[in-house]
Amino acid sequence: MSRTDVYETVTNAIASAIERGFSGETFEMPWHGMSDIPQNASTQKSYRGINIPLLWITQLDRGFKSGLWATYKQWAEMGAQVRKGEKSTQIIFWKQFEAEQNEENDKIRMFARYSAVFNADQVDGFVLPEVIKPAEIEQIESCTNFIVSTGAIVEHKDARAYYDLISDKIYMPEQSLFRATKHSTATENYYSILLHELTHWSGAETRLKRFNIENGRDRKDYAFEELVAELGAAMLCASLGVTPTPRPDHAQYIGGWLKALGNDKKFIFSAASAAQKAVDYLYSLQTNQHASELAEEA
Repeated sequence: MSRTDVYETVTNAIASAIERGFSGETFEMPWHGMSDIPQNASTQKSYRGINIPLLWITQLDRGFKSGLWATYKQWAEMGAQVRKGEKSTQIIFWKQFEAEQNEENDKIRMFARYSAVFNADQVDGFVLPEVIKPAEIEQIESCTNFIVSTGAIVEHKDARAYYDLISDKIYMPEQSLFRATKHSTATENYYSILLHELTHWSGAETRLKRFNIENGRDRKDYAFEELVAELGAAMLCASLGVTPTPRPDHAQYIGGWLKALGNDKKFIFSAASAAQKAVDYLYSLQTNQHASELAEEA
């Protein structure tokens, strides 16, 4: 596949997954329910940016239980063999090269390239490492400490969850109002929604300058920011051990997301990049050593 098809292929895959998740009044993003950031089985490094939702979508669509991936060569080097007939998944990596001297732009340019990876469920001769997940109370504590360390002001006195740009505060319903859903407990629902709003909080003018009061009136900007917050919350939930949950009002602006995706091939790439920056920023505010280690993995 040529380089020029990279943006369109990934955008179409994610847009299609979003469309499949939207039916009537029920909406669920394709990456909900995923509890781990995809990881390279050979390097033990977590994938970043656009590759996170891309691999999540493939994992959901094809029913893979593992979140471990590697190239054909990497599996072979680990003594494993990709089964005959298995289809690879294309991920994105960025390659830089020096521009010609007569070009006016920067001498160093970045271009998207494909790399083919296979899930651990597609190979023989590989023993999945035992995953020891923390108890629920530990997951709750890690989220509380994470949020407190950011310095964000959270007030529980509203009937809905939202970040207010003017007061620079996050408003949440009382915890007692949250209920269990298909994928999450009431407690997980609370924290995943709070992390969604915390991602919004990261974009303020005094932080990442992702938006301002004026662009909130633009439908495309609004859809972009909501997608950033959703991706950022999903990444945070996965790295902190919380199962992401659908927000009940997503159906109201799903049309704006899809329209923006259809009009701009780079839309989903930009959103994933902005979400990763938000996550990195929020982790940079952590004072806990364990949180710092998690940030490197995320």
